Amino acid sequence: MKPLNYAMLKFYTKTKEACADDVMAALEGEYSTFQAFKKDAMISAIMTAEANGLLEETRFDMDSNNELRVYYRASEDGAETINHYIQD
Repeated sequence: MKPLNYAMLKFYTKTKEACADDVMAALEGEYSTFQAFKKDAMISAIMTAEANGLLEETRFDMDSNNELRVYYRASEDGAETINHYIQD
């Protein structure tokens, strides 16, 4: 099993775009017991990946609870870097 942050990055290489809720839904089965499997921690990890050039923001909207959802995708270079360093 990969570390949670690795799994999150790999998820972005296999999807068009996703917000933190989407990532958590996709990884819930394997990672829901991890201490860092919380929305705030996931958002922080995603924003760190963006700051490091692996992900880029694509859009944002409001969910049914009027909470901001920010969507990201792996850029071509970002996906290449992720796949180079994190093997399946």
